[in-house]
Amino acid sequence: MPTSIITTDDLHEFKLELIDDIKRLLTEQSKRQLKTYLKSTEVMSLLKISSGTLQNLRLNGTIPYTRIGGIIYYSAEEIQAVMIENKVDIDKNM
Repeated sequence: MPTSIITTDDLHEFKLELIDDIKRLLTEQSKRQLKTYLKSTEVMSLLKISSGTLQNLRLNGTIPYTRIGGIIYYSAEEIQAVMIENKVDIDKNM
């Protein structure tokens, strides 16, 4: 197995790359948390559901939405509330 020598410059470069990656991840996470309204594609990705399932949830009133022009928006808080409201407690079902 070949060996490689790591210099202090290599470690410094690694540190800078790691800090940049952490900053990028924190920025992305804060953007997601600050978002008040989500588009359909974001809700489908978040809930891991298809567009048809999302449409059914809209039509049967499970998920409230707002339509502005041709774009449908969902309140992130209301999506969270629906998830909590429909939580299944396994202990209570037994």
